[in-house]
Amino acid sequence: MRIIQIDKKKDLKSFVHFPNALYKGNEFYVPQMESMDLDTFNPSVNKAFEVCEGAFYLAVSDDGRVLGRVAAIVNHKYNSKVGRKICRFGWIDFVDDPSVCKALLDQVEAYARSKGMEEVEGPVGFLEFDITGVLVEGFDQLPTAYGKYNAPYYEKYILDCGYAPYTDYVEYRITLPEVMPDRYERFASVVAERNGLVQVPIRSKKDIAPYIRSVFECMNRCYSHLEGFSELTDGQCDDLVKQFLPNLHPDFVSIITPKDSARVVAFGVAMPSLSKALQRSGGRMLPWGWFHLLKALKKNDTLDALLIAIDDRYKDKGVNAMVFDKFIHSSQKHGIKYVESTRELADNTQVQNLWGRFEHRLHKRARTYIKSL
Repeated sequence: MRIIQIDKKKDLKSFVHFPNALYKGNEFYVPQMESMDLDTFNPSVNKAFEVCEGAFYLAVSDDGRVLGRVAAIVNHKYNSKVGRKICRFGWIDFVDDPSVCKALLDQVEAYARSKGMEEVEGPVGFLEFDITGVLVEGFDQLPTAYGKYNAPYYEKYILDCGYAPYTDYVEYRITLPEVMPDRYERFASVVAERNGLVQVPIRSKKDIAPYIRSVFECMNRCYSHLEGFSELTDGQCDDLVKQFLPNLHPDFVSIITPKDSARVVAFGVAMPSLSKALQRSGGRMLPWGWFHLLKALKKNDTLDALLIAIDDRYKDKGVNAMVFDKFIHSSQKHGIKYVESTRELADNTQVQNLWGRFEHRLHKRARTYIKSL
């Protein structure tokens, strides 16, 4: 076995394809769209490279088989924010062999030392919106398109390399009642009136456009204290718009503003689940991947809750009820029966309180790890 640093497009294609090959046929693995992943690792496309640098590695056998992959990343903006020298490892996957895991993490640690870093943490991506954590519970559950499946052996091999558990992330599956009690709508109306807030009417994607910049400003304010988050630049915001906006349905976007202002103080974004469609696509847009994705966006029984943020001034005032009230009405309209929360910090009770009044269960847990050099 040898570790090679990726410097050729062919090797990068092997990097993004490896997990799709490793877990081919696994009923709980959701393939990542390989064309999008290629853009993620392209500095001329991904604006995360404005604040990050990194190197990408493959573990390859003597006969040329890929055995594992890992990315080593330094987010200079985040390190400056927290006053620490952290190297991240991300996109780690490997066959069931502890020596492969060790070789990959040894390479990340060598890279970290070469950059003057003092800690290694992961799995974490460039930014908050990249896939974070190793799955440690819920191996028999279907991930969301924004989560990730991995085999149960990952955690043990990472711990054996001297890493300690650092941060836990949880995911919930919420069952919506067939008939929604009127009290939820009434409570949302009371909250709106009491706080002088309105739900922005969104009938098309064009109605979202005037608020996009304010949405990201709200996000930067609300997420500033979260583990791993650094304020998004204009370029990174543009990347997220390109990634998400084409697939958004106006019924599943909630934007809250004061009655006399266009300043966004809360928002929520959800999307019909793409997990089964991605499984059918095999991680490729062509020849029929696009068809499966389009079909899933139009007809689905599961909704993925992607982003929810509420300005500090309005936290603990019930404003989350306004966001969820729209999701509930839209879900009933579109035949949605279940809501999947994407990975959220285990101690983020403010988000988890959204589901408190509904039938829900914690069914997946992911974890990051840390090691001092």
